[in-house]
Amino acid sequence: MTMFFAVLVPLLPLAAGLIIGLFGRRLGENSYKVGVPALVLAFIGSLWMLYAVSVDGPVRIGLQPFSPGSRDWLHFGLFIDRLSAIMIVLITGVSTIIHLYSINYLQGERGYARFYALLGLTTFVILCLVSSANLFMLFVFWQLLSWMLYLLLSYNYTHPPAVNSALKTLIVHRVGDMAFLTGILLTYRLFGTLEFSELFARAAESPSLIPLWPGGQPMISGVTVITLLLFVGAMAKSAQFPLHVWLPDTMDTPTPVSALMHAGIVNAGGFLLNRLAPLYGLSPTTLHVVFVVGAFTVILGACMMLVQNDIKKTLGFSTMAQMGYMIMECGLGAFALAIFHLIAHGVFKATLFLNAGHVIHASRHEPKRPTIDHGGEVVPFSRVTWVTGLSVTLLLPLIILLSAHGMLQIPLLDEQGAVIFLFFAWVTAAQTMFSLSRLYAASWKVVGLMMLALLLIIFTYLWGAETFTYFLYPEPGVTHHYFKVAALHSGLFDVLVLAVTAMIILGWGILYTNARGQRILLPGWVSTLGPRLYLLFMNRLYVDHFYTRAGQSLLRFAQRLDHSVGGWRR
Repeated sequence: MTMFFAVLVPLLPLAAGLIIGLFGRRLGENSYKVGVPALVLAFIGSLWMLYAVSVDGPVRIGLQPFSPGSRDWLHFGLFIDRLSAIMIVLITGVSTIIHLYSINYLQGERGYARFYALLGLTTFVILCLVSSANLFMLFVFWQLLSWMLYLLLSYNYTHPPAVNSALKTLIVHRVGDMAFLTGILLTYRLFGTLEFSELFARAAESPSLIPLWPGGQPMISGVTVITLLLFVGAMAKSAQFPLHVWLPDTMDTPTPVSALMHAGIVNAGGFLLNRLAPLYGLSPTTLHVVFVVGAFTVILGACMMLVQNDIKKTLGFSTMAQMGYMIMECGLGAFALAIFHLIAHGVFKATLFLNAGHVIHASRHEPKRPTIDHGGEVVPFSRVTWVTGLSVTLLLPLIILLSAHGMLQIPLLDEQGAVIFLFFAWVTAAQTMFSLSRLYAASWKVVGLMMLALLLIIFTYLWGAETFTYFLYPEPGVTHHYFKVAALHSGLFDVLVLAVTAMIILGWGILYTNARGQRILLPGWVSTLGPRLYLLFMNRLYVDHFYTRAGQSLLRFAQRLDHSVGGWRR
């Protein structure tokens, strides 16, 4: 039964996409009657498959189109373990919601049937990607996903910005895919297999060294080179700096496409790192690089998000920052936490985009939207208010979280990943407390909301994430091994923790004081630095301009080279 559902779940959206694609003109705006039932059935099947895999173990379905030994790398098949099963539930669930949402949202559009066909085919490609049994098959569907994304982004083919952004996305993905393909070729050259289980075993048993330069010295770990190359492919798909430039420009596509892209497609990088976690666990150097890239992307994505005046671009840069968090968690060895983050962000961001589409649609019909909320009067500032706010919004969540860690016996000082885990919980709780402290309502209501939010956050972060970690990696010692391999130097880690803590407290102080009608006097150089940083982030650090200039220079060089070669031949 499990094997039946493993095949049926991806085939349902494929069949729906093909039927709508072939008979779209006849179906017209009734195309959803084919797409929606297919995705609902696929979602139900994915739930059953998650249960079956959790109880009975992974499912393997193999297909070898050639005789054994002739092309032992050319294997197709499905491998569904707990990681794949969870991703399949997320993908089919989000896609079902988007199918339902699009029934009325795209009503009257010229390409209504084409949209539903592309949506079904894209869902099929993503499902096959997360179910791939080896690197070769994963790369095939990785490529197909880029092309399906190109077709979805250029859905409004009469709108030049949409077509240009689709082409830009395809080009950036090709850059990452070249590194991805190089990593796959090197993997097969060093270990002779692309099957996940065999690859992990051979890489752990016989680590290979390759020369960094043609001369033979110095030597570098082959696993490090492979994982770095594969990570470049993940960077492009998950919009990590400096391969992030495609994501903010994809907002000219219909909002349901944005929801699917930000809830499913950009998560591919995080899934890839988790699928290859045993391989990345052999290279501390790569994990440190992954951590630095993810952390840098978080800062830049959040800063660029703050200067946007377009609701969808704001959400786009938010996704970039959240993907940075996901990648950073992988760099810390918290692979399961990255998937937990991926799922939470996927559902949350899909909802945000669909709501953004609703707001945009409403604002086109009501010119007075959005309405201005004048709120209540500014509460007078006092030192007692400031200290009370500090205690409630910062210290109280930290005390409760530390107490819960002790009661649940979660190792805090032994693993750096656990410390970062605590930071996520603390920042989220503090942000919630700060938001609720600005409500102008009866005090008992605010206090009740704060306590409820604290309980929810503690339950989600501590119990939910811990349970999820051991659900994905039930083998004893696996998660501890990843944390140990990814651990930074203790002194550097302590400096990072102290710096982040100081930034959180300083930022809280400035925001809370401003919210109370007062201002903290800052040094003059800080005041002059603000507008410059605003301009810098508004122009996206000028990275797009640099790529444009570099592309133009490369094109001119190619044209001159072509003319010179042509003249020489004549």
